[in-house]
Amino acid sequence: MFTGKWQIRDHDAERNLFKRRLRVAGALVLALFALLVFKLVDLQVYQYEHFSARADGNRLHSQRIPPLRGQIFDRAGRLIADSQPIHNLTVVRERVPDMDASLDLLSRLIGLTDGEIAQFRNRSRRDRVPFSSIPVKFVLSERESARVAVNSHRLPGFTIEAQFVRHYPLGGLMAHAVGYVSEINREELRGMDKVQRENYGSSNHIGKTGVERTYEHLLHGTVGYETVEKNSLGQVMRRLGRNDPVAGHDLTLHIHAELQQVVQRALGGRRGAVVAIEPATGGILAMLSKPDFDPNLFVTGISDAEYDSLVNDSGINAPLFDRSTNPFPPASTVKPFLALAGLNLNFVDYETTIEDPGYFQLPGVSRRWHDWTFRTDRSGGHGTIDLRRAIYQSCDTFFYDMGVRMGIENMHGFLSLFGFGANHALDVEAHIGVLPSEQWKLETRGEHWFPGDTVNASIGQGLTSVTPLQLATAVAILANKGRVVQPRLLKAVDGETDDHRLPAPTEENLLPDVVLEDPDYWRFIEQAMIDVVHRPLGRIRDYGGAYEFTALLDEDMPYLMASKTGTAQVVSIDQEITHADDIQVADEHQDHALFITYAPARNPHIPPQIALAVLVENGGMGASVAGPIAKRIVDAYLLDILDIDFNNPETEQAPKLSSSR
Repeated sequence: MFTGKWQIRDHDAERNLFKRRLRVAGALVLALFALLVFKLVDLQVYQYEHFSARADGNRLHSQRIPPLRGQIFDRAGRLIADSQPIHNLTVVRERVPDMDASLDLLSRLIGLTDGEIAQFRNRSRRDRVPFSSIPVKFVLSERESARVAVNSHRLPGFTIEAQFVRHYPLGGLMAHAVGYVSEINREELRGMDKVQRENYGSSNHIGKTGVERTYEHLLHGTVGYETVEKNSLGQVMRRLGRNDPVAGHDLTLHIHAELQQVVQRALGGRRGAVVAIEPATGGILAMLSKPDFDPNLFVTGISDAEYDSLVNDSGINAPLFDRSTNPFPPASTVKPFLALAGLNLNFVDYETTIEDPGYFQLPGVSRRWHDWTFRTDRSGGHGTIDLRRAIYQSCDTFFYDMGVRMGIENMHGFLSLFGFGANHALDVEAHIGVLPSEQWKLETRGEHWFPGDTVNASIGQGLTSVTPLQLATAVAILANKGRVVQPRLLKAVDGETDDHRLPAPTEENLLPDVVLEDPDYWRFIEQAMIDVVHRPLGRIRDYGGAYEFTALLDEDMPYLMASKTGTAQVVSIDQEITHADDIQVADEHQDHALFITYAPARNPHIPPQIALAVLVENGGMGASVAGPIAKRIVDAYLLDILDIDFNNPETEQAPKLSSSR
């Protein structure tokens, strides 16, 4: 057998090996093909719905539609707050590959500022739904919109969206009472439950102060939804389905915008506040604080420079500070109420008199508490004086004497019946001031009560402080002869005055009617307050500077005003100073001028239509400064707005009421 270098090949064996390999490869290819077919069938048949939905998810999106905020009207149907369309630049963050580069481009295209970029980044950090739009810049001009549109290919994820935002056509006139809306912050969102967060998912604004905040639940509305088709840049191509949002409710307030304008003009450039209440309903007819501010600045995000200018406005101006709901010393405006307390608790009667030398001294104490005449008149006190004259000439000495005999606990208990020391307004957030008592001083200051504290409290000074809103509330109770109708701003919801959502007293803020031992006390106090204005020796006429006020008092005045002046001392005056001419104080330490009134008083045919409290901060004397302001406001309301005919006293008539929605 040949076994050399060369060997004959076995072609049959090779052929068989190749066939076996071919069969294995063919089987493998068939298996893989079968697996592919099986997978295609699984994807196309068994998992069709799942992957179809995922594919649609890449181009179909469900997005929220913000509701239109409810409008706010005054009692005559005048628009106070509405919503106006604007165009905003928004972005879907997940669609932007390089946010910093895009923001840098926008800075060059439309002048996006560092402040706007910082605000945008704050919005981006809030809790939000993925693929939802975030505002970048509000209120684009036509030129800015055009530049963004032309460069849209360079700005993936950015879109120009139309939106309705809050607008206040009366500007600062209603700034403190109605308040304003502004952007929702993270704390507000985290304070909401799941349903509320869902309802605010597309909203950028929420009520921050005033009516806007109090009635946010009525004004906001309910969010809607729509299904849209978007392209790869996140731009909406088609709208496929829609569930419309529900607009917020329209609100009508008791406030009368025309009267509010009268108040604004009457205060002029002074710092101060005015609150006017309709005694029959408790409706707040006017509530103004000056200086004011433009609430429209806050709607789309106030700049740092604008905010700093409001906060640091001339120091004492403080336009963001609401003087109508913050406390000040009431001074002599509390005297009618303390006189009622003295009568009702039998510490004085109609005939009680004292000798007023111009000052008061506690037994065994050398200090003298001076009458107001000490600072204005060298002649001293009022001499022999009774309660009625003590009211209309505002004799401090009489009230020092009565207050000390009455004691602080009696004073505290009786004044609380008129709403002092608490906020009994049904829909106004306000400070409660201080109605002092022995327990209050011990708990808040850790100090015991001293007789001198009672002396100061008996003329509304010392520790006592009240808000103009509280003063107007108390005056309305006087006008109603003890019947209490608690202050409120909201008059109607969607034009319905009997809506169950209107404010109503609760156990916490219910203020019962004031019932006196002798109803004739109401008449007596009213007459004494009428004498303040209409009696020749009344408090108003003691000041030669009250020309504007006294010019219309007698035969030219067709109605009576029941009033009381107040001059609140801001800084204490040294005992050695003997006359007002010797007093030199800075403007911010000048006395506060106050005035309370209701009208018409003592009219058998027309009940009181307005109760008013006026505060002029650091204005000086209440009679000569706050009195003329009050007279101008009451004249405008009774004679112009209500158009009451006082020249026909024999005919019982109803005032012409302003229309309401």
